[in-house]
Amino acid sequence: MDLKNKTFLSIVLPCYNEEAILSNNLNIVIGFLESKREKYSWEILIINDGSKDKTGDIADQFAEKHKSIRVIHHPVNLNLGFALQTGFKNSKGEVIVVLDIDLSYSVDNIEKLTDRLLADSADIVVASPYMKGGKVIAVPFLRRVMSRFVNWFMRMAAQDKYYTFTGMVRAYKTDFIKTLNLKTRDYEINPEIMYKAMILRARIVEIPANLDWSEQNKFAGKRTSSMRIFRGVFSGMMSGFIFRPYIFFFGIGIVLMGLSLFELIWLLHDTISGLDQLKGHIPANENPFSYSLYMQFKKSPQSFIVGGITFIAAIQFLSLSFLSLQSKRYFEELFHLGSSFKKQNKN
Repeated sequence: MDLKNKTFLSIVLPCYNEEAILSNNLNIVIGFLESKREKYSWEILIINDGSKDKTGDIADQFAEKHKSIRVIHHPVNLNLGFALQTGFKNSKGEVIVVLDIDLSYSVDNIEKLTDRLLADSADIVVASPYMKGGKVIAVPFLRRVMSRFVNWFMRMAAQDKYYTFTGMVRAYKTDFIKTLNLKTRDYEINPEIMYKAMILRARIVEIPANLDWSEQNKFAGKRTSSMRIFRGVFSGMMSGFIFRPYIFFFGIGIVLMGLSLFELIWLLHDTISGLDQLKGHIPANENPFSYSLYMQFKKSPQSFIVGGITFIAAIQFLSLSFLSLQSKRYFEELFHLGSSFKKQNKN
């Protein structure tokens, strides 16, 4: 095949303290790409994110042997968000594929993601273990449950329904991802990319994939780059909240409004019912309804207090829902404009 007809791939590999697996897994990635040399031309970008072990040295040795490998060193650990942004900024390919160096997603996903991106003219293709056809293998129970919950939560919160928001293994159209203004510094970058891509009405496609930790579990205790679970869950929940914050405020407001109205309607019912019981006992200068209401308050002041406070809280949450909806629309409009200006300046 003529070189001009090949798709030029940039394989971005963020690494932090990966000396235990880097040499072996890099050889696997290189071997796969070499086997597809009739189909793709390629480069590998290793982003050494301030590793404290020999990751940087091993990566440099590979770069000396292979002209298609480049290494970019962060002087300190800047976290995944900055590592990916460094990879995106320095990629030269027309398609960027982000792969996890632990190869928990097998290397054949490079081809699957790229081919789907090109076939569907997509901007992003996500490897999803949670959609039909995907599998999760040998992942620790707690991590598996929390990951599924976070992705389910985001799916419920997001306007566009996808199964995997937190996954890093993806293919991107380079022209698209380079114009996406990203700010997050840590693992939240993956939901951020999805969120901002949805704002821009980008074409996002998911394909089923197997997430397999069988090999990774052999290096337990030898790798220090694994994501902190509870921090990841918290950041995932916050990302889900950002997708559509007004839904959460509105939901809480509706529940509180229902509780307050239930309480207040019963008080009204008891007040009206009490009119018959108070006949002949109401002072001549008192309004019957007001006097009955006074007697109900004297009998059960806590019901008035709870009902009133709950009603006020419901109004506050409903107001917040409308304000957050307005704020979100302003943000999306400004993001649209900013992205358009950035794309025009790039062109």
